[in-house]
Amino acid sequence: MTFEKIKEIIVEQLSVDEAQVGMDTHLMKDLEADSLDAVEIIMAIEDEFDIEVPDEDAEKFQSVGDIVRYVEEKLN
Repeated sequence: MTFEKIKEIIVEQLSVDEAQVGMDTHLMKDLEADSLDAVEIIMAIEDEFDIEVPDEDAEKFQSVGDIVRYVEEKLN
């Protein structure tokens, strides 16, 4: 499942508890991710799913759900 993979990446990149990461979790507000964290998460997602995420798309991501929906659209 896409969400589970993305959740794993976020937990690993940010060293947060798995329970903190849900579809509505906001990367910056809830997990205190900074812009470097966000770039590393996007790079890990690109590697994991073999997709490319343009910067203008990545800048729109607010919540974990935004990323999941984006990746699922790219994969279909």
